Amino acid sequence: MDHLAAAESSKVGSQPRSEMLVSYAPATGERLGEVPILGPDAVRAAVERARTAQVSWALLPVEERCERILKLRDVIVDRAEELVELLARECGKPRAEGLTHEVMVTADLATYYAKRAPRLLAPREIELHLLKHRRSYVHYAPRGVVGIIAPWNFPFVIPMGDSITALLAGNAVVLKPSEVTPLIGVKCKELFDASGLPPDLFQVVTGDGRTGAALIDARPDKVVFTGAVSTGRRVAAACGERLIPCTLELGGKAAAIVCADADLERTARALVYGGFANSGQICISVERVYAHEALYEQLVERVVQLVGELRQGDPVAGDVDVGAIIFDKQLEVAKTLIADAVGKGAQLKAGGKQVVGLGSFFEPTVLAGCTQDMAVMREEIFGPIVPIMRVSDDEEAVRLANDSHLGLMGYVFTRDRDKGRRLAERVRAGTVMVNDVLTAYAAPEAPFGGVKDSGFGRVHGEEGLRDMCEVRHVSYDRIALGSRDPMWFPYSEGSYRAFAKGMRLLFRSGSVARKVLDLF
Repeated sequence: MDHLAAAESSKVGSQPRSEMLVSYAPATGERLGEVPILGPDAVRAAVERARTAQVSWALLPVEERCERILKLRDVIVDRAEELVELLARECGKPRAEGLTHEVMVTADLATYYAKRAPRLLAPREIELHLLKHRRSYVHYAPRGVVGIIAPWNFPFVIPMGDSITALLAGNAVVLKPSEVTPLIGVKCKELFDASGLPPDLFQVVTGDGRTGAALIDARPDKVVFTGAVSTGRRVAAACGERLIPCTLELGGKAAAIVCADADLERTARALVYGGFANSGQICISVERVYAHEALYEQLVERVVQLVGELRQGDPVAGDVDVGAIIFDKQLEVAKTLIADAVGKGAQLKAGGKQVVGLGSFFEPTVLAGCTQDMAVMREEIFGPIVPIMRVSDDEEAVRLANDSHLGLMGYVFTRDRDKGRRLAERVRAGTVMVNDVLTAYAAPEAPFGGVKDSGFGRVHGEEGLRDMCEVRHVSYDRIALGSRDPMWFPYSEGSYRAFAKGMRLLFRSGSVARKVLDLF
């Protein structure tokens, strides 16, 4: 498992590896607390406790599990303020984003699934087209224990959403929070226990990359990982070696296609929000803009104006729009990408440097005159940078949008909704939004996930809930055929000829039997 031990880098400036992991506030550098780095034995014990608790939980009717999850939702809502406070401190994100992006989305997801899980998880009958003497149905059985390895950019909504889905499906959960934001993971456990749910049903194992490796090595029945592409490859390899099914939500490089007829004001505001919310540390952030030449100059000017109005600072100290860089390794990534772009001819229109001070802040940055060969247009940024490139037409924009190894999210801006949908369908990404940004993740009805190197599998939607289950098929007889089936032993020349004749009647185009069957 050495290849996974380095899956998560320690926070820059934090202490060397030890038995405890220290959490710091990115906005101030303040020490917030510490948690233990759990080793293989402790992780294995947590998985076994969860496995034991899952047996009785799975026996409950789906309706009862839903009622229990709604109590957890109520605890989350009642204690929203303390959650928002912790998110502001440990993530450095604005309080408004902590509330709307994390707490509210989680509460809505719990409500949505709790009302619909009984229907979505009900057995589904299969209409057999040929074997009319039998009946078939599929039913959805819990997998067992779901291991969730969570990211640092949304340390509450992502793992709690996946946990709620897994629990409603009848599973137990073992959550490994990011080593950068471990206190949020501990808070998840605190809220879970306060709701009255069986405490062993939801376990939290804190630590670094070695702890995540140990979780996979403990052989949960499914793994859900959200994080970087490079780490996702190692997680997929480890799961594949153990034949553990996994869902991977990895990096993004969302392109925004701005058509000549786009609403200038809405588009500019969308790009600023989509590029700088959570300081750009969102896998579906606007990470590159392809603007039609007819609108390009005006768009750049308006985006720069709006960026100039953004307030940046410590969200605990007051209202801000743009908070801190959660994982300070991203500061160097931002500097490197900007230097490469400017060196290749891009114009720095706003921002461009780290903010001097105690905490980790980087100015909201706008780059114009970008070209596809610049690293900022090809590599994931995960920081507050919006690069803008001029294109001659929509065809060029679509081609460049698809010129990426990533495919998680995409955006199209146009006043023509039909054209917007046509263009959106041509963008190779798991989700494409027309005239909006970011909000698709907040829709629990819609499946969310990527294509290409952005991962595989889906969370949310019917697919996300049912994928937390094993799909099992039951086939039973509706008509008694006696003690011997015509297809069973012993074979004979007569039965062979009978089946050969039947095959020609059933499957030859133009036969009477084929025409009759095609009516059904």
